[in-house]
Amino acid sequence: MINFDNAATTFPKPDSVRRAVNAALTKYGGNPGRGGHRLSTVTAEQIYSVRESAAEMFASQPENVIFTSNCTHALNLAIKGMMLNGGHIIISEYEHNSVLRPVYALAKQGKASFSVAHIYDDDDRTLEKMRSLIRSDTRCVCCMVASNVTGRILPYRKIAELCRSYGLCFIADAAQAAGTLDISLDDGFDFICTAGHKSLYGPSGTGLLISNGRYQLATIIEGGTGATSEQAEQTDFLPERLESGTVNTMGIIGLGAGLDFVRTKTPQRIFNHEAALVNRLETALSQLDNVTLYTCENKAPILSFNIGEVSSAQTASYLSDCGFALRGGLHCSALAHRTLGTLSQGTVRFSPSAFNTPSQVDALVQALKRFNP
Repeated sequence: MINFDNAATTFPKPDSVRRAVNAALTKYGGNPGRGGHRLSTVTAEQIYSVRESAAEMFASQPENVIFTSNCTHALNLAIKGMMLNGGHIIISEYEHNSVLRPVYALAKQGKASFSVAHIYDDDDRTLEKMRSLIRSDTRCVCCMVASNVTGRILPYRKIAELCRSYGLCFIADAAQAAGTLDISLDDGFDFICTAGHKSLYGPSGTGLLISNGRYQLATIIEGGTGATSEQAEQTDFLPERLESGTVNTMGIIGLGAGLDFVRTKTPQRIFNHEAALVNRLETALSQLDNVTLYTCENKAPILSFNIGEVSSAQTASYLSDCGFALRGGLHCSALAHRTLGTLSQGTVRFSPSAFNTPSQVDALVQALKRFNP
């Protein structure tokens, strides 16, 4: 099957990732930070080297790189860690449920309040809308760098400037940006949350929370850290403070190889390759009468579309039978689909990776031309 659902999880993975995971299973079976014996220390060295790689890629310090199980885990740590003590947070109308649901849960529990900012085609209007939502108790802005439905890239550097001018924390959902856009803390983020298994080409079960060290997050998970074990209170320094329990050693070592793959190819080259495939499909589909495209000018390499009034699930099922993996539905982003007017139909999402080819896109187009629901 040809995978065009890489916005969910990239597949295939680079051979280097497979080799790294195999090495982790055969050589690095110790529990890092949980003992002074050789098996533990050599494993800890491998984990720290991945921390260093992530810190270099995202302009952070190794101790401010937190390993998580996915981007949702990272976002929950950041959002709840900032907002458990109350206040107001601003999110965008494009947000994934990994932002909306923790914010909604906090509001339902009476612990925080939130506002949803409309995103205009004009970036300056978007900034003014966000500015208008800032209140005396606003503590934070949290939004995605690029939409997982349309690929729309939000004006994140301008949002960062807005946050700095008001003394607000800026949390970024970079699940669809890290690895294809050359983003880092130098862009003005206080926290970058991302998935290891998407455009960073790591294994499933990996994610990153990267901090600039400006804010200390309240903890939502406490437990064994391998440090300050004599104290009942949770360790107060990073990364241990936010990494209770044993980390996903095999996944993290695999993620390290994924980071190396991205840095070697460079996000810009990966972006250009994927964008060319998206443009190829968009050009072909725009010539078909019964296709609706949900596109924009400034976007990550993602394209959503529908075939007439056919449900996106039906279209995706047909394509699966033809040997193509595309995702139909709401993509866990009801806010974005409400904005697009596709809440009832959903969309079919095309998201290529560094390993897809133009001939695969052409084969997909031919399959769609044969679709007769």
